[in-house]
Amino acid sequence: MRKKKASSVALKILMAGTGILLVLFLFAHMAGNLKIFVGAAAFDHYGHWLRDLGAPLLPRTGFLWLQRAGLTVAVLAHIFAAVVLARRARAARPVRYAHRPKVQGSYAARTMRWGGVIILLFVVFHILDLTTGTVNPIGDREHPFANVVAGFAPSRWYVTLFYVLSIVAVGFHLRHGIFSALRTLGQQSPRGERRAQAVALVLSVVLVAGYLSVPFAVLTGLVK
Repeated sequence: MRKKKASSVALKILMAGTGILLVLFLFAHMAGNLKIFVGAAAFDHYGHWLRDLGAPLLPRTGFLWLQRAGLTVAVLAHIFAAVVLARRARAARPVRYAHRPKVQGSYAARTMRWGGVIILLFVVFHILDLTTGTVNPIGDREHPFANVVAGFAPSRWYVTLFYVLSIVAVGFHLRHGIFSALRTLGQQSPRGERRAQAVALVLSVVLVAGYLSVPFAVLTGLVK
């Protein structure tokens, strides 16, 4: 029992650590996306800079592939820890009550499961659209600005809608995830929990607003 408890603590730390790593990536990626408001030349230069980062030590796009590999490992470890902890939580409550309270945790916590599925589908589509260019109308790796504008063109409103739903799901997921990570890492007093809730809310709102500003800017003609 003691070993299992220690294992659960380790899994929570693993989940929190990988979650923080993914959050840092999301904010760094968002900062790069916002360069689109500077202009096509600046945004394209940023895209080329990412491909050449690490040269000549690394081959072209070498850094991006290392980054993708690291993020994949982090995501798999995050999912593994979440699944194991969820199964242990269910096993600890073998009796299902007929009248289970409807309100157990925040709305964000109750939507973590379907939110995770939407995010996974979004990541796959996002890679095919703006990374490989497979489903993008232009799909030119040398001109990422044009790819983004074509990807969120008004005629592809369904893509923008899916993007919005996915980013909102990321926001809910992030809000609960940051709060849980901060609690795992020590913010467990009433004051600490209030602080963790505030930090989680602010960061999730900033992230959602930052990511959604790009497709809305394309739709309204601010970026073209």
